[in-house]
Amino acid sequence: MFLLSPTRLELESQTLSDHNLIICNKSSCSKIAMRLKVLRREDLVQDSDCPPPVAASTSSVDIPQHGGWILDCPGLQDVTKMADSDPSVTWYHVTLSGSCYKYPFWNIDRQKKGSSLRFFVMYDTYCGLYFCTVTYLRRGKTLSFTRSINVSTIHPTSLPKEPSILQPVRSRVFPVRQGMEVRLQCRGLFPSLESFWKIWWTVDGKTLDELSDHRFSNINSQVKYYKGDRTEESLLVIQDFGSADLKRQYNCSVRNSRGFETRSAQLKEDVSLPSVELGCGLGVTLVLMLLLFVVYHVFWLELLLIYRSWFGSDERHTDDKEYDVYISYARNSEDEQFVLSTLRTVLENELGYSVCIFDRDSLPGGNSSDSILMSMQRSRRLLFVVSPIFLTEKSFSLLECRLGLYLQHGHQASIVAVVFCSVSKLCCVEVTQLRQAAVSIVKWRGSRSGPLHSRFWLRLRLALPVRPLAMGRRLIDSTSSHSDLAVLALQKAQRIQNQKDRTNQTRRSRWASANHSRRDRQAPPSGSVKSWGHCRGEGPQHSRNRSGCAGFVDQVDDRGEELKVETELQQVAHDRTDAVPQTDPTPNPDSTHETHLTPNPAPTPAQASYPAPDSAPHTCEEGRKHNQQQQMIGSWSSEEK
Repeated sequence: MFLLSPTRLELESQTLSDHNLIICNKSSCSKIAMRLKVLRREDLVQDSDCPPPVAASTSSVDIPQHGGWILDCPGLQDVTKMADSDPSVTWYHVTLSGSCYKYPFWNIDRQKKGSSLRFFVMYDTYCGLYFCTVTYLRRGKTLSFTRSINVSTIHPTSLPKEPSILQPVRSRVFPVRQGMEVRLQCRGLFPSLESFWKIWWTVDGKTLDELSDHRFSNINSQVKYYKGDRTEESLLVIQDFGSADLKRQYNCSVRNSRGFETRSAQLKEDVSLPSVELGCGLGVTLVLMLLLFVVYHVFWLELLLIYRSWFGSDERHTDDKEYDVYISYARNSEDEQFVLSTLRTVLENELGYSVCIFDRDSLPGGNSSDSILMSMQRSRRLLFVVSPIFLTEKSFSLLECRLGLYLQHGHQASIVAVVFCSVSKLCCVEVTQLRQAAVSIVKWRGSRSGPLHSRFWLRLRLALPVRPLAMGRRLIDSTSSHSDLAVLALQKAQRIQNQKDRTNQTRRSRWASANHSRRDRQAPPSGSVKSWGHCRGEGPQHSRNRSGCAGFVDQVDDRGEELKVETELQQVAHDRTDAVPQTDPTPNPDSTHETHLTPNPAPTPAQASYPAPDSAPHTCEEGRKHNQQQQMIGSWSSEEK
């Protein structure tokens, strides 16, 4: 045992008898006691000689990356002074992964120069623990000791070493609330440098130590250390933040031997949101959305019908087709009863659609295929009541089905399928074609589909043209904005129909009066009949021609009376159109009486253009011409009637 310096005691090779209490006098008034225990080498748990056991604390060395360095073994200079000869040094390297290597190493970037280890180029793989074992002779004994060094890399010295502030950024604003605790964060980066560093807060240009307000405090901590660069954080804590603190100036500053930087923190009062009101509003909104979802899920068909009645266009104003729907069905008792008693009744009487049924609305005779095709082309929708009998081979309904598919293929018709009986088990091409071509497939479910508000009728109304109002006396159960206008249009149509009926009745009564007066005028007086003879003389031939000429003149007189009565009726109809009466008018007996009493009505242009009864034709050719003119006048009279 020997003393090397006033503050360090070096112990040479010890024996088991050296167990003792060592007392160090630090001063005349202070003593420190340490107990020394010596262990055998075989008592140390050591798998191999690499790394060797160490009895001293580990020192640290930071080497710049890609730079050079000379690593010396700690305590070697003191041993050199005591040793009888030059000591020898053996180096070991334990990598970060735990592998241990003894010099010489596997590369040439680290070479032993004398007793030191020289790094020509420093890499990250060279980091780890380095052990140096020093062996020397003293007083004839061979002694040794081992020291450990932790080697790590730092950033190259060529990089900038000025400190910088990472937070707060220049555009950041700290939201604060009055009466609450406020924490302002400041982070600074200090590059690797053998120099002092400092990070601090100032309030109105004063450090926290200079402030007399104890509400202000700071908390400093290290966030990161990597290759010599350290990131430090300083939190400024303000208790019970007030309105006066909002007007203060808060600055964060960093400094080292290479530079200085400061940055101001911007504060803004955060207006608290009404959490209770916001939560209630959000809850009410969610409940309303849930209710709307349920309402739409349950009443989506009704909502679509209401939307169509508001914004849909009536196809009757955009095309020239006569019918709304053409119904095709199988000609058996069950299907016919469903179509004629249920489907047609509801569509025509309740929903106001114009329905075309071929057996009812077609004229007999002619080509059936052409008649069906023409009726389908005059309809806006083709409704097929599908059942197993509907697709029977060589049936009338199968012909209608194929013609409808032909029109749909040419984009001339829209098909709606009503499944009256299931046809899923039928192996028929038309079934697949109907499923692909139909714009809507509605299934009849017996008594459940009977009520007008059932899903069957709602889905069927969606597939058919828009009808905001039925053409009968009741309204469709919809809230169309056009309902009032439709009611007025319906009332006007009924008034026009009543007016036509009354006009026709008045015309028939006047026509009967005119015919009666004509018969009175045509009755010949007794003894006035002349003998019929030749065309220019006497004889039977002349009598026949004479009666033909007289009959022609009588027809001309009748035509004049008819034209006169028709002119009067048109005038009456025009007057009644200008002012529509609310009650049925009664015919005026005076006008009828005047018609009977008129002995010689005023001659019309038709009467003036033909000869009088006395001026009979004198030739057979003239008689034939008069007969032809009489036939033409008769055809005109029948057309007017």
